[in-house]
Amino acid sequence: MTIYFYTSQGSHGCFSNFSFHGFELCDRWWPTVEHYFQAQKFAGTHHEDLIQRVKTPKDAARLGRDRKRPLRGDWNRVKDEIMRRGVLKKFATHADIREILLSTLDEELVENSPVDYYWGCGADGSGFNKMGRILMSVRSQLCDTV
Repeated sequence: MTIYFYTSQGSHGCFSNFSFHGFELCDRWWPTVEHYFQAQKFAGTHHEDLIQRVKTPKDAARLGRDRKRPLRGDWNRVKDEIMRRGVLKKFATHADIREILLSTLDEELVENSPVDYYWGCGADGSGFNKMGRILMSVRSQLCDTV
């Protein structure tokens, strides 16, 4: 069976980067994985600080996707590992959602984004589903430590 997720609502809403499950990483508190991920595009700059402090993950995404801001030069090389680090920390921090993730056992997890062919499956299902793959990898890692 495949488990599809996309929004922060519903029984698997905690799989979304927009879910409010904060964590500490890099000596800072991040309200969501989206805040952390978008801010890391500008690590060490005032843009990182600004994104960390915005109220919603939607605002963090908007600011992080603004190409008027100077994207770090190594972003394409490091973005997957940065996402993985944030997702792992989120699920390691919160026992309730860790149990939800672990309860999926070996089910395939798919970010059902109709527009994102990198992190999600895209409208036609041909996307890379990097988010789902990261969640499955984190699930496997957490299983080994339980």
